[in-house]
Amino acid sequence: MADTVHGAGEGVGDVDAFLAAVPDARRRAEARLLVPLHERATGQPARMWGGGIVGFGRYHYRYASGREGDAAAAGFSPRRASTTVYLPLGFDGFEDDLARLGPHTTSASCLYLKRLDTVDLDVLEAMVRRSYERTVAHVWP
Repeated sequence: MADTVHGAGEGVGDVDAFLAAVPDARRRAEARLLVPLHERATGQPARMWGGGIVGFGRYHYRYASGREGDAAAAGFSPRRASTTVYLPLGFDGFEDDLARLGPHTTSASCLYLKRLDTVDLDVLEAMVRRSYERTVAHVWP
């Protein structure tokens, strides 16, 4: 995510403009589907974080090093190669979900989905919900 607040609270209108500007029609349609999925999962409205992340809720983190900031507690970004779904605390405990999700790849806290029509959206929504709940409840060192 981000090390500081970037555009938090810019508003839903900015999300609409961002989504309307996604060049690929399929990616744009998938992003429009992910907004209500994330809103249901988090209970939070969509907000822009930086120039390319649609975020939901926020959390404050502070590392042992002293570095701290705010970031979206859940979010996604429609990228050219895939849609990236952000699960800030990573995938520990999500092994069964990932096995049922459908085609995907992951990195530390990113879930990469090439096509939403090949994944189980109910599983994805449940993952976003659990990740969000864990993230906002997490106590940072």
